[in-house]
Amino acid sequence: MSIKFFDMLSQNLIELLNDNDDYNVIIEVENKEKSFTAHSNVLKFRSPYFRRELENIQTSGNKIKIIIESNISAQIFSVILQYIYGGIVDLENCKTRFIYDLMLAADEFEFKELTNELETLLIETKGPWLRTHFSIIYHSIFSRKNFKKLENFFNDIIVKYPSLIFDADYFTSIEESALLSLLKRDDLQIEEVKIWDYVIEWGISKASILPTNLDEWTTEDFLTLKTTLQQCLPHIRYFHLSGIEVLDKIEPYKKILDKQLWKDINQHMVAPERPVKSIILPPRSVLVTELPPRVERESFSTIISEEHAAKISTWIDRKTNTYTLTNVPYKFELILRGTQDGFAPQTFWNICHGHARTVVLVKVKGTDEIVGGYNLLAWDNSNIKEKWIKTKDSFIFSLKNGNIRNSILSRVKQPQYAILNISQNFQNQYGPYFGDFWMFSDKSDFTLDDRCFSRSNGCFYEKPIRSSSENFSIINYEIFKVVKGTI
Repeated sequence: MSIKFFDMLSQNLIELLNDNDDYNVIIEVENKEKSFTAHSNVLKFRSPYFRRELENIQTSGNKIKIIIESNISAQIFSVILQYIYGGIVDLENCKTRFIYDLMLAADEFEFKELTNELETLLIETKGPWLRTHFSIIYHSIFSRKNFKKLENFFNDIIVKYPSLIFDADYFTSIEESALLSLLKRDDLQIEEVKIWDYVIEWGISKASILPTNLDEWTTEDFLTLKTTLQQCLPHIRYFHLSGIEVLDKIEPYKKILDKQLWKDINQHMVAPERPVKSIILPPRSVLVTELPPRVERESFSTIISEEHAAKISTWIDRKTNTYTLTNVPYKFELILRGTQDGFAPQTFWNICHGHARTVVLVKVKGTDEIVGGYNLLAWDNSNIKEKWIKTKDSFIFSLKNGNIRNSILSRVKQPQYAILNISQNFQNQYGPYFGDFWMFSDKSDFTLDDRCFSRSNGCFYEKPIRSSSENFSIINYEIFKVVKGTI
């Protein structure tokens, strides 16, 4: 039997840290602006990183070793020292960004226990923040290669919304490990032939300068690309491509494939029942696009009904008579749901970037109102400055619901001010923006303040969609992509 007194031990070690006597290490941080004192034996036994650092540093005349950590803040390092000496990390009232930066510092100093705890904490309690800062964090975690849980967290998002990475301006700069982690996924929601195109694009960007015209490529050029993509090529599902896709997309680059693989691909196109020597990977489990049976239809949205969807479809097609539930020509494919993906404005721009033909649906807090808008064109999160996009086909609306007796349709009357793509500097405040109706939050959460707004007089659109001119908060919102097909 053993009796443990960890609390007192932790307290005594913290007292040792705060005692200015007997230290033999000085750690300078923030470009040498601030410094901390410590004890080499404690640092060495708590961190392999500091053990290596101390072994490589000569003592000064007073036998003090100086470690320089210019890029870490004094606030972060103070918490690190509290952890080293006392095993205590106080995160009360800490902002999420501080927790994230602390996790990166813990990883750098090789505190696996602390790193894992902070990684788990972020995933379990700070999901909306992680999604909002998607692009920055995604690059960071794959460059360090020690955050498997965060890698899985983001890849689970990307497989459903692949445009977040594959259509991003920085796609060709992502780490090979990041690309590989996606190529290995059976549930990546992209057509296989498009995956091939993206892999080729990425490989060409990584290889040395190659001729723009493929006809001018030499054998060495193809070998260069093959070498660059040697880890990626085995994860393409070649045997699930159509014959036309093989002829149009694969054959021009056949020299980067192993001869046996190319032979087997050709054989499979002619005689698919015959066995091949190459490994045949299973097809990716692309989500079924058909809507579920009748008994499950009600769940396609938490805000509107099928009748509402039929009404919106009628407005899209400018029909006089409302579609019935049996002849609606469109499906509403969910892109974003606030209760699922979070209410941060930046989340909208991250997830909806590149999506066209979208319907925005908003449930107003404290009323029966359902308001929204339709955007024929694509949302774009890449603008340095705000940019109006012109269309005659957008409209805003209010739907009949509860005490709301009639639906309101308001078509754009000044097409040049139909849709505003917000500049990157303000995407943490503004969500979807139609000329006379927009979503806004000072607190980066549409449910935490009442800053969403709809004009009480038609300015850029024909008529107001709300009787009240007051700003409002929301309960939930959803973004759907409208595609051909029946509900």
